[in-house]
Amino acid sequence: MNLISEFADLTMTIETFHSDQPLLLESGEVLEQFDLAYTTYGQLNREKSNVIWVIHALTGDSKAAEWWSGLIGEDKFYDPSQYFIICANLLGSNYGSTNPLSLNPKTGENYFYDFPQITPRDLAASLERLRTHLQLDQIHTLIGGSLGGQVVLEWAVTLGQKLDNAVVLASTAKTSPWVIGLNETQRMAIESDCTWGLKQEDAGKKGLETARAIAMISYRHPDDLAKKQKETEEKLDGFRASSYLRYQGQKLANRFNALSYWTLSKAMDSHDLGRNRDGIDHALSQIQAKVLAIGVNSDLLFLPEESQLISKKVKRGTYKEITSTAGHDAFLIEFEQLTFHLRSFYLEG
Repeated sequence: MNLISEFADLTMTIETFHSDQPLLLESGEVLEQFDLAYTTYGQLNREKSNVIWVIHALTGDSKAAEWWSGLIGEDKFYDPSQYFIICANLLGSNYGSTNPLSLNPKTGENYFYDFPQITPRDLAASLERLRTHLQLDQIHTLIGGSLGGQVVLEWAVTLGQKLDNAVVLASTAKTSPWVIGLNETQRMAIESDCTWGLKQEDAGKKGLETARAIAMISYRHPDDLAKKQKETEEKLDGFRASSYLRYQGQKLANRFNALSYWTLSKAMDSHDLGRNRDGIDHALSQIQAKVLAIGVNSDLLFLPEESQLISKKVKRGTYKEITSTAGHDAFLIEFEQLTFHLRSFYLEG
């Protein structure tokens, strides 16, 4: 499939890559075939040296110029007139790539709850298939935040000298028990939905609303809620914070799928860059690219110390910090600071 449209006066191309070669997963399970929906902006230069590969977070999609509009677009830091920008929808996500609602070629029916367990390393392996298909021998910059940052690290290890720069935002080399606990709480909310377990596309939808509300609390900082959801009058009920979280839950449940959320949150939990690589320190030391690790001072999910560790253990690492009350989500919001840190990183050579 090839869809070309105009976005911000520049050509945006949406395509789907199909792999009919089996993908062996870390779990030992096999995806016999899979699709990856991907979006590109701009054109390759003659040397094919201007590739910016973006990896989205948990509930993101391939249209990076929409959800990262302050960073990608005409006259933005990553301008499609200068770069060839690509973002693929991750396996497991319901925005065009193979996911639990896709047909299982073995049975001819939807996977639903039989979709195999996937890890960030598996996600990187699927992206590597796409890179090879597109004949992109060199990636200028691989950039992603949160779950996307985990995939960046996994792929950076295996890309070796084919990658020049890796930018890891608000992420970690190994998922902490704290994050696993938060994710498990969200999955418990999905499990409590009476439709969970049924083989239907909207199974767990109400539970997903609650899961998202829980997640939003971890994505933000108390100061951010205090500032943005502050009450202007005395009341006993109907608080702004309550309606905000309900709205966020409904908004996600209307665009995402509980089975995809379950699958990708499990993938996040499984992240351990050092697994079968003699530990995290050794794995990070194998990354050949220059690495910029960006933390957020108010992040309650992936702590700034986790980004600092990444920068210290890679061969060529730099740490920068975003100052914001927005918490974990600051990497999707604080474009001015992001641009400043990225520009400084590239200038350092």
